[in-house]
Amino acid sequence: MALVLVVEDERDIREVLRRYLEREAHGVLTCGTGAEGLRLLREADPDLVLLDLGLPDIDGLEILDAATATHTPVIALTARAAVENRIEGLQRGADDYVTKPFSPKEVVLRVAAVLGRRVAPAAPGPMTYGGARLSIDGDRHEVRVGGRLVELTPSEWGILVALASRPGRVYSRLELVNRVRGYAYEGYERTIDSHVKNLRHKLDDPEVVETVVGVGYRLGLDRDP
Repeated sequence: MALVLVVEDERDIREVLRRYLEREAHGVLTCGTGAEGLRLLREADPDLVLLDLGLPDIDGLEILDAATATHTPVIALTARAAVENRIEGLQRGADDYVTKPFSPKEVVLRVAAVLGRRVAPAAPGPMTYGGARLSIDGDRHEVRVGGRLVELTPSEWGILVALASRPGRVYSRLELVNRVRGYAYEGYERTIDSHVKNLRHKLDDPEVVETVVGVGYRLGLDRDP
């Protein structure tokens, strides 16, 4: 069971999501304003946030930034259907993006997928690559580069683990999105590129994740014996 915080200004949507999430044995907290959402994010320490980006008092992206800072997974709920809006949310740290109107069953499935990616270990660890230049510890859910601990979002973790499962193999964007999310969606190529860009920035080592132009991405380091 996970604790899910629903920040949504439409009461009917809040209550529908509460009912569906509670059927899956999740604990649920709900609120209708950004200020209350920020308070609950700090005090309740939820496992995941369902966040309406169009809140009446503050920009939902402010809450997204606060959740990202505490490594809390976020699924954005919004009426902003343009691909550019989804890209912005994902670049700011959202783990998934649902456009209104939506099926509550679909939201529940996406919650399960994001939570599953967060807790699933990559492999009994740690596994090291490039002479211990990169270390991925699935049991502790930790990544280190040159001994430095790197904090990743669930999506960034999923991409790195996928690439590290077969070093040198080139993964297409579609393969990566299916490994990370379990389904394809409009604009997935650009969102994967955004996640890879953020991942590279955090790793601060250009040889770890390599681009194969026109094909996809691969891990540029060999697995250590």
